[in-house]
Amino acid sequence: MAVAAKQRDRTHYLYIAVIAAVALGILVGFAAPGVAVELKPIGAGFVNLIKMMISPIIFCTIVLGVGSVRKAAKVGAVGGLALGYFLVMSTVALAIGLLVGNFLEPGSTLHITEAAREAGAEQAGGAGESTADFLLGIIPTTIVSAFTEGEVLQTLLVALLAGFALQAMGKTGEPIIRGITHIQRLVFRILAMIMWAAPVGAFGAIAAVVGETGLDALKSLAIIMIGFYVTCALFVFVVLGALLRMIAGVNLFSLLKYLGREFLLILSTSSSESALPRLIAKMEHMGVSKPVVGITVPTGYSFNLDGTAIYLTMSSLFIANAMGDPLSAGEQISLLVFMVIASKGAAGVTGAGLATLAGGLQSHRPELVDGVGLIVGIDRFMSEARALTNFAGNAVATVLVGHWTKEIDKDRVGEVLAGRIPFDEKTLVDDGHGPAPSDEVPEQRDSAPAEQPAKV
Repeated sequence: MAVAAKQRDRTHYLYIAVIAAVALGILVGFAAPGVAVELKPIGAGFVNLIKMMISPIIFCTIVLGVGSVRKAAKVGAVGGLALGYFLVMSTVALAIGLLVGNFLEPGSTLHITEAAREAGAEQAGGAGESTADFLLGIIPTTIVSAFTEGEVLQTLLVALLAGFALQAMGKTGEPIIRGITHIQRLVFRILAMIMWAAPVGAFGAIAAVVGETGLDALKSLAIIMIGFYVTCALFVFVVLGALLRMIAGVNLFSLLKYLGREFLLILSTSSSESALPRLIAKMEHMGVSKPVVGITVPTGYSFNLDGTAIYLTMSSLFIANAMGDPLSAGEQISLLVFMVIASKGAAGVTGAGLATLAGGLQSHRPELVDGVGLIVGIDRFMSEARALTNFAGNAVATVLVGHWTKEIDKDRVGEVLAGRIPFDEKTLVDDGHGPAPSDEVPEQRDSAPAEQPAKV
């Protein structure tokens, strides 16, 4: 017990350091904007370190989850439920964004400048991808390139194929599954080491954002920013909170508290992708089965874009109003449905929402593309709320899908959220589900299941 407390204390200080680094980064951004902008590579470097771990973590998680299930139909049921839920919730987020956007009428008092026109044209230049290109992009060039190119959907496809193949191999595939289990532990150990660089990465990322943006852009665009943040908060705390309580009987605030360090990581990097590996580890530790976590979380990062849907809705209305050419009800619906579909796979990438916005306007209302430049200055701050909302949506989705498929240990959920079974920050791996002794020393989790204390 003493060893566990000692390890929790060390990681506790790590995240205090992250908070201090964020505050210092904001100060540097305001005091010396020129110097702060030069610190951007530091933040980008930390996010890239996290991203390099995502493909192997997703691969190991899905292969172990799918490979350990005897019936392929169960995997299909989990995937079907998850995709159906994602579609419904994206539609709800879209509707909420439309309601709030039409009520606030943001952008009606702004006037576009030549610099904003140029910025909008630049964003539109790199955007735009057809549905066929998106679907073909899911197929990697080689089975190895899925890992080297860092494409989540490509890794998901390869991992599913490998998992089903191991499933079909039966006992012959068990040595491979054991080997992948050891690789997963290694990968999570590396991730735990990388996390110690979080304060440095947070400092560089925040300093660069504040240095680039300054106060002027924030003041002139405060209405759209505040409206967007309030809308995201309403969606998370009212819609998701009610669903989680009524369906799974889980308190949203307890879940958000359990994921507090992940939210801090997202806030400091503006990318929900930086917390994806830790979400997988924490959902498994909480008692959701490996197949549900392995399928729902990676798929959700590409298809469960609640925050992105709200962002695209309100930004489109803002630009149309600022350009003096408001969207009709029919135009709003057709444009935004297109954007939600086009944004798949962009949830965890900083700035991808802006490119999707420009691409959607380019295809539906080209005369409004210049207006994208109006929100370039504050997109990074809107990206914070977008990423936090997407992450919260994926966490809630994992619990709900686990409940619907009866692949969740409800007793363990209660124990974990109450803090009686602490998450192992050293390994980030939980060997098996179901209640474990609360005084278990973290090192014992690395032992084979046979060596663990028997239940009384």
